[in-house]
Amino acid sequence: MLEELLEKGHKDAQYDAWLINIQDGDQFGSGFVDVNPNSKIPALMDHSVNPPQRVFESGSILLYLAEKFGEFLPRDPAARTETLNWLFWQMGSAPLLGGGFGHFYAYAPEKYQYPIDRYTMEIKRQLDVLDRRLADNTYLAGDEYTIADMAVWPWYGALVTNKVYEAAEFIEAHTYTNVLRWTHQIAERPAVKRGRMVNRAWGDPASQLWERHDASDFELKTLDKLQG
Repeated sequence: MLEELLEKGHKDAQYDAWLINIQDGDQFGSGFVDVNPNSKIPALMDHSVNPPQRVFESGSILLYLAEKFGEFLPRDPAARTETLNWLFWQMGSAPLLGGGFGHFYAYAPEKYQYPIDRYTMEIKRQLDVLDRRLADNTYLAGDEYTIADMAVWPWYGALVTNKVYEAAEFIEAHTYTNVLRWTHQIAERPAVKRGRMVNRAWGDPASQLWERHDASDFELKTLDKLQG
């Protein structure tokens, strides 16, 4: 979202992104808990207001920034409501994808068929919901790219393109053609390409920007540059 705002010319959207290593328990440190008492990432502290405003939960962060900058949330009441419909759909659906399907299919130490089947059916149902919506709409809220797409894409786009859980073949991702079209379309946005690098600590070193404090960091401070 912040990179999209910068792409639109909002200079006040400049930001610092700090890496919170959840494997080391950084999210339980007092400094982070002050920003998000639930100890989950992401969390945001807006120092442009007095007193500084904390914002936690990704949906709340997206809505906060959309209203602050007047972008990616339509002003027309019907389009705004449709955007929020899909934003809150993501908030209710994604835990079933991550904590449910992802856990039992990919991470559980023992494989139990019932929860795998149960969550697979739900994930496929969700993908069908998305696919039918995107059959007649470029984006989730219509023709306009919004915070709803920003919220849903990292979860379901990664699933159907095999970037999480390696389950694309298992869930027959190729059958959700409209979701795939939407996924690839969003992946080509310059701001999305930059945003995916921020706080990334795995994969190709050239795609890892552990901390982001300036636009030049994408060229100068990716892991491959620091190691070289």
